[in-house]
Parts: sequence; structure tokens; C-alpha cells
Amino acid sequence: MATASAPRQQTENPQPLAAVPNKAPNRKKFVRLTLWPLVAATFFMVSGGTYGTEDIVHGAGYWRAILILLLTPLLWSLPTAFMIGELSSALPFEGGYYAWVRRAMGNFWGFQEAWLSLVASIFDMAIYPTLFVVYLTRMFPWFQVNNRGWWVALAVVIACALLNIAGVKVVSMTSLWLFFALSAPFVAVVLLAPFKFGALANAVTKPTTSTVDILGGLLICMWNYMGWDNASTIATEVERPQRTYPRAMLVAVCIVAVSYILPFAAMWATGLKSTAWETGSWADIAGLLGGPLLRVGVVLGGMISAFGMFNALVMSYSRLPLAMAQDGMLPGVFGKLQKKSRAPWVAIVALAIGWAMCLGLGFARLVTLDILLYGASLLLEFVALAVLRFREPDLPRPFRVPGGLFGAIAIGIPPMLLLGFSVIRSEHEAVLGMSSFAFGMILIAAGFVAYAVNHLLKPAGWVREEKAQPAA
Repeated sequence: MATASAPRQQTENPQPLAAVPNKAPNRKKFVRLTLWPLVAATFFMVSGGTYGTEDIVHGAGYWRAILILLLTPLLWSLPTAFMIGELSSALPFEGGYYAWVRRAMGNFWGFQEAWLSLVASIFDMAIYPTLFVVYLTRMFPWFQVNNRGWWVALAVVIACALLNIAGVKVVSMTSLWLFFALSAPFVAVVLLAPFKFGALANAVTKPTTSTVDILGGLLICMWNYMGWDNASTIATEVERPQRTYPRAMLVAVCIVAVSYILPFAAMWATGLKSTAWETGSWADIAGLLGGPLLRVGVVLGGMISAFGMFNALVMSYSRLPLAMAQDGMLPGVFGKLQKKSRAPWVAIVALAIGWAMCLGLGFARLVTLDILLYGASLLLEFVALAVLRFREPDLPRPFRVPGGLFGAIAIGIPPMLLLGFSVIRSEHEAVLGMSSFAFGMILIAAGFVAYAVNHLLKPAGWVREEKAQPAA
């Protein structure tokens, strides 16, 4: 397949992506992910725990916040999980969603899918090491002095890069243990709250500065429920992906929803006012409920959440340059694998350097911009689902979205309606003196330019790396 030719040519002969699974014995010796490590990795790629959801309660109040947290996964997460379940089981290739879009619509749109994801990562990834430092300084203010916090954030980036070079199994097992450590203080919140029934109705809390309303709370909820497709990029490193992915997606949706809803429901029973909540207030509120020990536990949980999310997302994003190098759409050096772990070490190092360079910029969570870029990539994935149903009806699909072609099209409607709401809202959010929508459109258009430049530099494609096929 000519990798840099026009999109129309690509869609006419996409079959090499469906090569027969490799049965070479040298691939069998590598340990692959099973269900629960994949669930844990997906949890951190999507959620990272209850942190970051506080403003939903502030903007909507308890019962409406819980309703939003309950309905959003039904309209936003479950359709996405079903889509990922079908495409991951049918096309379990390295690069995941990039490979699906490229298979369905050609090189151009496959490149745009990868572009949107990697550009969005700039606004996301640099903040997690910074959040780690924010929680650390709640216990040790010493790290706020001079540039000590920056060095700690850099150490987080380096540590996660090294864990990822050690291999996907190390990252996922780390995520599994971090999940248990992160969940412990919130399990304590749920267990202690009944003993404080109505006791915090008159509690004195720090004045909040949040200006989030109910619509802003919905956007924050969407942001906290997005990222399900990130787990698809490691498909060739998952045991029996055709069966494991659909199960992992559905289990992870339930775990994430429960991890959001139960702690807030428990705190609602204590009578604590909804106006006491804002981003970062979990530590102080946990201290009111369970004393200094629980407060420290929640702070440590915040550090674990930031570390775990960064660690898992490095694993996901690093497979995009790897898959593109294997397809000849990026220089072959990005496809270099560590001999023992088979991790794409060049891609990991390159991305880690880029994210580390952004640490000093002080990014905030640009929620509307994140949703806009992510939503555009998600739209391409739902289109790919429908196109593949139409163009390749006989493609083996161990898991299928029910309802035939109509079901494959209809399942994308609720997420796209929510995305349309976020686009309308983004016109009222400013980034660098312009609306988030306008800024996002510039970034999306830059992907078209980047593809054209890449095509001009290498019309016949870059030298390809040998592509590893999924296990049988």
C-alpha cells in the first residue's frame, strides 16, 4: 500500500491492514495484558478517580450532579465503549483508533485522527505532573520554593517514561496497584459518611471561588468521562483482544461511574452544602469527615491519580507514532522497539521530551478545548464504524453493536449531540484572546497543513518499520 498517496486511493485497497495474525513464535513469548490490568489502565486513561469532579456539585447541586454523573455515561461513555468494543475486536491493531480510521477512510483521515489526539495531549499531559506537585505541596510546602516543584514534575515525567520503556505489562500492573491505593481513602469516605449523617450541615469551609454553573458542570462531567478509545492503541499487546476489549470497556464504565457517584452521594448525606465544593477541595472536606489522617490519605490519592493518569496515557499516546512509522507515515525511527519489552522507546522518549518542555507553561485544564479536539477525533471513529459496516460487511466482528447498520449509525448520535453542545459553549470561552472554538479550529486546520507538508517531503512515504501483527 502506498502510504502517502491520496485518500481516495487508500480507501480502494485497505486490505493489508487485515493481514492474517502473525503466528511467529518470537511474539508468543511476550507477556500480554489480561482483563483486569487492561481495566485498571483504562480507568486511569479515562478517570483517575473522583478528583476533578468537585465543580460539578458546586454548579449543579447534589441531586442534579448525581443525575448528570449517572446519565452522562449512558449517553456519552456507553456508546463509545460499544464502538470501541466492535472495532477493537474486528481490527486489534497497534495504534487502535488511528488504524480504524485509516482502514475505513484512507491515509489523510488516519493522519488527522492521530494529529487530533497528539495535539490534544499537549493540553492534557503537561498538567498531570503539575497536579502531582500541587497535592505534594499540600503536605510539604517546602516544594513550593524556587523551582523545586518543577524538578519534581520532571521526575514524574522521567519515571513514567522509564516504566513505559519497561513494557506494557509493567505499566498496567502498576495501574492496578495504584487503583487500589487511590480508591482506599474514598472507600473510607463512603463508610464514614453514614456516621456523620447531617453533622456537616453547618460546617465552616473555606470560601470557594468557583463560577461553574450547571452547564459548565455538564462539560466537566463530559471531560471526566472521555478517553475510552485511548486503550485501543495497545491492541497487539492484549491477550485475546477480540474478547478482552469489549469486556474491559463495559467493566471500566461501571467502575468509573461508581467511583464518581458514591463519594458524592455519601457526602450529600452529611448535609455539607454544595457551595463548599470546588476543584481541589476533596482534601479539606475529607478532613472534616475523618480528621487529619483521612485528609492525608486523600492528598496522597491525588498524587497517585496524577501519576497514574500520566503513566497510562504515555502508554497510549506512544503507540500512535509507532503505528504511523510502521505505515510509513512518519520516519522509521519512531518504530524502534526495545528488544526485551517491545516498547516503542524512541516514541516514548520523544513525547516525554515534548511534554517536559511544556511543564513550565502553567497550563490550566482547558476543558472545552479538550472536548472539542477529542470530540472531533471521536466523530471520525464513529464514522469509521459506519463506513466499515457498509464497505466490509463480512469483516469478522466477534463483538458487534446491535441493530445492524442502523445501530452502528444511531449509536454515535447521542455523543455527537453532546459534542455539539460543547461546541456552542466553547464560543464563550477565551483562549489567547480568541474563543476556544476558533482556537480549536486553527489547531484542526493545522493538521491538514501538517499532512500536506509530510506528503511533499515524502510523496512515496517514509521507510516503514516491520509491523507487528496481533496475536491469534
